[in-house]
Amino acid sequence: MEVGRRGGATAAFVTVTSLFFAWGFITSIIDPLIAAVKGIYSLNNREALLTQFAFFISYGIFSLPAAALLTRARHVPTILLSLAGMLAGCLLILFAATAENYTFVLVGLFVLGGGITTLQVAANPLSASLGDPKRSHFRLVLSQAFNSLGTVFGPYLGARIMLQGAAHEGGPVTAAGRTEALGHIHTAFLVVAALMLLLILFIWSQRRRIEEAAPAETVSASFLAALVSPWALFGALAIFLYVGAEVSIGSLLGLYLHEPAIFDIPLQRASELVSLYWLGAMIGRFAGSALLTRVKASNLLVLAAAAAVLLCLVAFATRGPVAGYAAIAVGLFNSIMFPTIFTLTLERSSASHASTSGLLCVAIVGGAFLPQLYGHIADIAGRSTAYAVPAAAYAVIVLFALAARKARPHAADIEPPATIH
Repeated sequence: MEVGRRGGATAAFVTVTSLFFAWGFITSIIDPLIAAVKGIYSLNNREALLTQFAFFISYGIFSLPAAALLTRARHVPTILLSLAGMLAGCLLILFAATAENYTFVLVGLFVLGGGITTLQVAANPLSASLGDPKRSHFRLVLSQAFNSLGTVFGPYLGARIMLQGAAHEGGPVTAAGRTEALGHIHTAFLVVAALMLLLILFIWSQRRRIEEAAPAETVSASFLAALVSPWALFGALAIFLYVGAEVSIGSLLGLYLHEPAIFDIPLQRASELVSLYWLGAMIGRFAGSALLTRVKASNLLVLAAAAAVLLCLVAFATRGPVAGYAAIAVGLFNSIMFPTIFTLTLERSSASHASTSGLLCVAIVGGAFLPQLYGHIADIAGRSTAYAVPAAAYAVIVLFALAARKARPHAADIEPPATIH
């Protein structure tokens, strides 16, 4: 019976991990979309980064309703509703491309972000809890590795489809060029919508397997309870800064590599190279999932965040291929940050896992706000100077990791994360 239960948990873990791939693919396809709309609508850096604001602000708005839904409806209905929301967001972006309206693009991204927020609220703690509690670090990092696999395909395919044509090579954009470019966006999100439909059908077919392996009880708790825990607050700050830094770099990386002072290559080719940034994260997560069975999570986080600081400083202070490769290499060291910050905070927070997880999910809203600062500095002083923003963010994460090395976990054993609320 015990062997069967373990086998069921493993099969459910594999199924849930497919969701990590899907939201990684969709989240990263926004990077070439930024470069596309910047040319189509003649936007500056900050205006183009409103795409990330519209997407990531949904974490601040939808995390708590999603947690309430998960508490009442349990995992499979919550996951299916989140996928339906993602499909609706894709359809709105298809409509926006047809209507040639940037505001509708932002609305579609907001709805898409709401669906992904709900999916993460359900999937992150579920992945960590499907098996031996002492291996929760390993499972969440492994799931995040497949999330990174999605982020490798997303920007490459997105750039291949969305950044065709003269509308993205500088100069005035003609009406015909704009219509053609928007047609490429339409095609890209039609592919994403088809992926969503297939995923909905797959999860529906696996619904019993997931529910049988999921934690027997869900815990309802407001994230407000976590506000009295210094570690929950510190972890939330680290998540806010990590997501903001990762999104800031990835969002304008294609445009940065396109610059004459960096790689001086066509925008489509530069945007395809963004996939290497996410490839580094994927490689790092697979390697990190193995390293975390031997190395303390806090020690690995210190090394990764310190390396990210140094690479950002290289991108800030130098020019040419060295700066470009340094910016791309940050992805490798981003790899283990989210899952290790997440689980280190759960271990040390004096609040419940449910409350702490809820606060950490709300903190993902950093992906909306930090890129706006990054884009504003890029408009004023250049994209190289803007790398000071992620450098400072990673420096704070180094401090978080050093503090985690000294602090003892709140409980001797790591209990499975409860429902986020």
